[in-house]
Amino acid sequence: MSRPSSALTALLLAWGLAAAAAPPPPAAPAPAAPPQNTAPIPTPPAVDARAYILVDHFSGRILAQEHADERAEPASLTKLMSAYVIFKALQEGRLKLTDMVTISEHAWRAEGSRTFVQVGTQIPVDILIKGMIVQSGNDATIALAERVGGTESAFAQMMNEYARRLGMKSSHFENSDGLPAPNHYTSARDVATLANALIREFPQYYPLFSLREFMWNNIRQENRNGLLSKDPSVDGLKTGHTDSAGFCLATSANRNGMRLVSVVMGAPSIRAREDASAALLSYGYTFFETLRIKSANEVVLKPRVYKSASEFAAVVVPFDVYATVARGQAGALHSSARLANEPLIAPLPAGRAIGELTLTDASGAVIARAPLVPLTAVAQGGLWTRASDSIALWFH
Repeated sequence: MSRPSSALTALLLAWGLAAAAAPPPPAAPAPAAPPQNTAPIPTPPAVDARAYILVDHFSGRILAQEHADERAEPASLTKLMSAYVIFKALQEGRLKLTDMVTISEHAWRAEGSRTFVQVGTQIPVDILIKGMIVQSGNDATIALAERVGGTESAFAQMMNEYARRLGMKSSHFENSDGLPAPNHYTSARDVATLANALIREFPQYYPLFSLREFMWNNIRQENRNGLLSKDPSVDGLKTGHTDSAGFCLATSANRNGMRLVSVVMGAPSIRAREDASAALLSYGYTFFETLRIKSANEVVLKPRVYKSASEFAAVVVPFDVYATVARGQAGALHSSARLANEPLIAPLPAGRAIGELTLTDASGAVIARAPLVPLTAVAQGGLWTRASDSIALWFH
C-alpha cells in the first residue's frame, strides 16, 4: 500500500478518520427501516483493573472505558512508543534491520527483563527489535534507543515529540524501557491511540507483535502475552509490569475483518490482565459490528461545475469510511452528502474539501463524518465556456 501524501495525511488528522492496514470489514448493506426488535446492549463487563479502554480500530468508536484519561505508569507498554520511533527510523531509511548495534555498558546494565546481550558485542537491529517486543528486554530496548537517538535521553525526546504528533495528550516519557521515573506516564486512551497508529502505519512490522518466541544466544525467549496462545484472533501487542504500575496489557484482535484494540492498566496479576482483556474483546465482538460505508475514492456525487473544462466533476471521500454499530442495526444507518458552497466554480484543486459526508444511526445521531473532495483537479474551461457559464450563473 502506497504511503499517503502530506495533503491526505492532513485531511486524516483534521477529520479524525484514517484508512487501516488490515483487511477491511464487508461493505455496509443498503439502508433499510430500523429494526424493531434489536437486542439490548448491556453495560461493559466489570474488570479488575485501574483503567481500561476498548476501541474499534477502523471507526475509532469507543465501546467501553473506565478512567481512560487518568495518568498511569505504563511499565513496558512504554516499548510500544519506543517501537513507533524505531519503526519510523526504519521506514525513513535512517535505520536498517541488518545494521549492527554495539551494546553499551548502559544498555548491558539495564535492570528488569533482559534479552541477555553482552557489553561490547554487536547485534543486528532485527534481533534487538525481537528482544524488545517478544522478551520485553530492557537491555535490547536501550541499545536501540541509543542507536536511533544517540543517547537514551535524546531518544526520549523523540518519543515525546511523536506522542504529541499522534495526539497523545496524557503522556510523557523519560526513558525507553518503562522503568518507573517521576515524570514518566501515559493513559489507557493514549496507549490505544499509539496501538492503532502502529497497526495502521507499519503493517510490515506489526506481525512482530504476534511472535510467540525467538531464539538468541541459545536462549529461548517467549512472548509474555498469554492471549496469543489462548485466542487465535489476537495478534498483538504488548505486556507490561512493575510493582507500582501493576500488570498491563495492550491487545489487538481481528475477527472476520473487525479489529478491536483493548488496553488494560493496573491489573493485580497476569491472569487478571488477560481475563480483563478477553472479557472486553468478547463484549465488543458480541454486541457490535463494524462496516465499511464508503471506500477510498468512491464517487459520492457528480455535481455541475461552472466555468470548467468538463461540465461535471467526480466528488469522492479520500479514505475508507467505517461505522461501528450495535449488531443488527446496520440497516438503520443513513448517509447524506452536502456541498459546502454551491454553485461550484472552476478551478477546483484535487483533494481540497468542498463538502461533507455524514453518517447517522437509527436515533439520528451523527456517528461518522468525512470530507468530500474532487477526485482530480477541475481545470477552467475556455473563454467561451467561462463567458456562457457567467451568464448562466445570473439565473442560478
